[in-house]
Amino acid sequence: MKKNPVFIVLFFLLSFVACNDSDDLLPGYSEYIIATPLTADLITFKEEAVEVTDPIDIVQSGKIYAYKNYIFVNDIGRGVHVLDNTNPEAPQKIRFIKLEGNQDISIKNDRLYGDSYGDLVVMDISDMNNIGNIKRLENAIYQQFWCTVGFDVDWPTADAYDYSDLDANREAIVGWETKKVIMSEKEFNEKYGYTFAEDSALSNSDASPSSDSGQGGSLARFRIVGDYLYAVEWSSINVFDISDLDAPEVLDEVYTSGGIETIFNQGDLLFLGGNRGMYIYDISNPATPTFVSDFEHGTACDPVVVDGNYAYVTLRGGNFCGAIESGLYVIDISNIENPELKVIYPMDEPYGLGTKNDKLFICDGSSGLKVYDKSNVPDLPQLNHFKDIVTYDVIPMQEQLLMIGDGVLYQYRYLDNDIQLISQLQLN
Repeated sequence: MKKNPVFIVLFFLLSFVACNDSDDLLPGYSEYIIATPLTADLITFKEEAVEVTDPIDIVQSGKIYAYKNYIFVNDIGRGVHVLDNTNPEAPQKIRFIKLEGNQDISIKNDRLYGDSYGDLVVMDISDMNNIGNIKRLENAIYQQFWCTVGFDVDWPTADAYDYSDLDANREAIVGWETKKVIMSEKEFNEKYGYTFAEDSALSNSDASPSSDSGQGGSLARFRIVGDYLYAVEWSSINVFDISDLDAPEVLDEVYTSGGIETIFNQGDLLFLGGNRGMYIYDISNPATPTFVSDFEHGTACDPVVVDGNYAYVTLRGGNFCGAIESGLYVIDISNIENPELKVIYPMDEPYGLGTKNDKLFICDGSSGLKVYDKSNVPDLPQLNHFKDIVTYDVIPMQEQLLMIGDGVLYQYRYLDNDIQLISQLQLN
C-alpha cells in the first residue's frame, strides 16, 4: 500500500516536537508555562470567608485598633483577633473574627466595619459573646484586581495566565494549575498578548477619635469622621454615609494619585500617605473630599500623622517600597496649601508612628521603638530607644501606649520623660 507523503511528514514533525526537549524545538517554537485558575462559587466563597470563632493563634500580625476595653489585632488577610484589655497588665484573647481578604477595620457605636475581598462587611459587636447581624455590601470598596482571589493563593511562575474560562462575576480563584505547551511566538502573542514579565506586576501589585469611635494607628486605611467612613485604596477614597450604622450608604468614590496606603485626619482635613507623597483633602463637605495640596517625595512606603501645624511622615526605602533612604520627614502645614519640609531624621526601616502630647513614637522595624520630644518641633531630641524588639504599629491611648510587632503586643505606661513597659503578650 502506498503511504501518503504528507501524512509521513506531519507524523515526523509531531514526533519531533513531542519527543525532544525545549532545547531541540523547531525554529520559531518555544515551550511556555501557562497557568489556569482553579475556581469556587463566588457567593459560597465569600460567605465562608466570614465567621466568628474562639481564639486561635495569630499567623502574621498586622495593624492594631483600640475600642473601649478591647484591642483588635489584624491577622494579615485572615481576620481580626479580639483581646479584652480591661486589665492592661494581663490582656486576654477572647474571639477571632475570621474576615478573609481583610486589610483594615473601623468601629463606631458597636458596629464594626471591615473589608473582605473588596466588599464592606458590617457586624454588631455590642455583645462579644454573640457577634452577629453580619451584612455584606458587595463591591463597595474599589479593588485593584477585576476578580476575587483567595488571600492565601500562591501565584505560580508562568509565562501567561489564562482567564478565558473564568466568569469573574460568579467564580473566585482559589488556586492555580500549570501546564507546559509548545507553540510559536506568533501563536502565543495572538492568544495571550503578553509575557509573564509584563503581567507579574498585577500579581504583586492621629487625631483623637470621638468617644463613640475606636482608634487606629498611622497604618490605617479606614477612618471614621463623624457620620462618614473613608476607606482608601490604591487610587481612590471610598466614601460611606454611616448615619444609619446598620445600613451604610455607598457614595461616589473620589479618585486620587496612585499608590495611596494610609489615611489620617485632623479636623476637616484628610491626610493620605502614598508611596510618592502626602496628599491633603478637605472634608468640610464630608460626602465629597476635595483635593487641597500635596507634598511629594521619592518612592517609598509612607504613613503620616498630624499634630497641630506639623505633619510627621515616615518613609521606608528598599525592597518594593523604593530606592530612597529611610527617614522621618517633619513637614510644616501651617500654610495648608503649601506644605514645607523642615527637617529629615534618618531611620532604619520605619513603619507606624504616633503622637501623644509632647511625645512622638516611631516604630523603626527591627531597630525597635524610638521616642522623641516634640515640644520644640522641628527639633526632636530622642528621649528613649527600646532596642531588641521588632515594631510595626503603634497607638498612643489616653492612659497607655499600644504597640505591636512580630506577633507580640506591647503596652507601655507614660512617664514624664519616658515610658514604662506594662505587659507583653505573645499572640502565637
